[in-house]
Amino acid sequence: MSHDIRSDDLLAVTNELFFGQTELDQTQVDSSIKSALTNADDGEMYLEYTKSDSIVFDDGKVKSANYSTQQGFGLRSVVEEKAGYAHSGLMTQGAVDDAAQTVRTTADGYQARETVEGPAGTNRALYTSQDPLADPSFAQKVDLLAKVDAYARAKDPRVVQVSASLSAAWKAVQIRRADGQVLPDVRPMVSVRVSVVMEKDGRRESGSHGYGGRVLMSGEVEEAKWQAACDEALRQAEVNLESVPAPAGEMTVMVGPGWPGVLLHEAVGHGLEGDFNRMGTSLYSGMMGEQVAAKGVTIVDDGTIPDRRGSLSIDDEGTQSGYNVLIEDGKLVGYMQDRLNARLMGQRPTGNGRRESYQHLPMPRMTNTYMLNGDKNPAEILGSVDKGVYAVNFGGGQVDITNGQFTFQCTEAYEIEGGKIGRPLKGVTLIGNGPEVMRQVSMIGDDMALDPGIGMCGKNGQGVPVGLGQPTLKIDRITVGGTAT
Repeated sequence: MSHDIRSDDLLAVTNELFFGQTELDQTQVDSSIKSALTNADDGEMYLEYTKSDSIVFDDGKVKSANYSTQQGFGLRSVVEEKAGYAHSGLMTQGAVDDAAQTVRTTADGYQARETVEGPAGTNRALYTSQDPLADPSFAQKVDLLAKVDAYARAKDPRVVQVSASLSAAWKAVQIRRADGQVLPDVRPMVSVRVSVVMEKDGRRESGSHGYGGRVLMSGEVEEAKWQAACDEALRQAEVNLESVPAPAGEMTVMVGPGWPGVLLHEAVGHGLEGDFNRMGTSLYSGMMGEQVAAKGVTIVDDGTIPDRRGSLSIDDEGTQSGYNVLIEDGKLVGYMQDRLNARLMGQRPTGNGRRESYQHLPMPRMTNTYMLNGDKNPAEILGSVDKGVYAVNFGGGQVDITNGQFTFQCTEAYEIEGGKIGRPLKGVTLIGNGPEVMRQVSMIGDDMALDPGIGMCGKNGQGVPVGLGQPTLKIDRITVGGTAT
C-alpha cells in the first residue's frame, strides 16, 4: 500500500530533529553549504538521526539487549570524478564550518562548467514515518521471545537450541543542497528472526527463518507470523537431519523462487552498478544492448515497492527511487546509477545513490532486485529435469565482478531423479560465471516471489538493506560442488 505522507510533514519532523534539538541554525548551515560548494560540479549535506534497538533471546534467556542513537552530518563536494567528504557526529556550527573548509579544497582552482540540477522533489511515501520502536514495550518483546522459544521446543522434542531476535530502527534524513533545496525522508525498519538446532542420533542440523521490512514492529509480532517463522525454521532443520552428501559435477539445477534471488543479486546485480561500469571493472562494461542472458530473462531493480526492505522514497542523494529495467529479454539495457556516475556517463540518476550512514559517501547500490515471471508452471519445470539438483535456500556466497565468477552455498537442496524430488542433500555449492549461467536459463516459472525481508548487501565496507527475488528457474548446466565420495 502507499502512505499518505507529504514531504512538508517530513520536513517539519526532520527540521525539529536537526535544528530544533541541536545547536545548528538553518540559515548558517545553508550559508556554509553554499560557500563550500560554490565551484563544485555537485554535492550536498546529508544529515541523519537514527535510533535502533535489538533483543536476542538464546536458550531461554535474554542474551543481549541494545539501544542506541546516532546523529551526524556528511558534507560532500564533487568535482569531475573526485569527491571531497567530511563528516562529524557533532551537530554544531563549528563542526559544519570545519567540514566546509575541508571539502572546499576539492574545488581549489576549479570552476564548475555547468550547473547540475538537483533531484526532483516528491510527495510520494512508500512506508510509514511512525516509530517502530515505540510498540511493543521491552517487557512485551522479552515475553514474546520467550513464547517463541517455548513454542519451538514444544513442537519437536529433537530441538536442542533456539535463538530468536527482534530488531527495529527509525532513521530520519535530510539532503540539503547549495541552491537551497531540502529533501527529507523518514525510514522505519524491523526484522524478526528465528533459528533452531535439532539433534537426532548424535547428529545436529540447523534451520532458520526471518522476515521484516519498512513497517511497524506491532504488526510483525502477531502470533500467526512468528509461529510461521518457527515452523519454517523447524522444517528446514528436520529436512537437513535427513540429508545425504551431495554429488559433484556439472549438472542441471532447478532454483526455487524468492530468497534464491540472492544468486541474481550477487552474480549479476553488482556487475550492473554504474561505478564498476564507468571504471571498466565490471564484466558488463561496454556491453549495453548486447545479449548477456537467455531470451526471456528480464531483471529489474525496483525501489518503489511499498513497505519493502530495499525500498526508498528518495535515495541518499535525494533522487526519487525508480523501477529500473537492467536486463530485458536477455539484453543489457540499463545500469544502476547515483548522481556522480550518471553525470560522467551521460546518463540519468536512477535513485540508486545509497550510503550506510552519514559517515559514508554515496555510491550506486541495489534496492529490490529481481527477475520477472516467465510462463512455465514449476511442476512442468521439475518434470523436465531427468537428473539434477533442486536448490531451495541459499546461505553465504561471493562473487568477483571483474570476471563474474561466483560461489554459493545451499542451505536446503534436493536431488532430482526422473522429474521428481528425491532425497535432501547436504553440502551443495553452486559454482559458475554470472553471464554464462544466465545464458543457461532454459525455463522460467510463473511463481515470482520476493524474499521475506531480511537481506543485507555489502560493498566497499558499507552495508545497506536490500530486497531480492525471482521465479523458479531451470539452469541447464552449472557446476555443483558436493561432498559425496
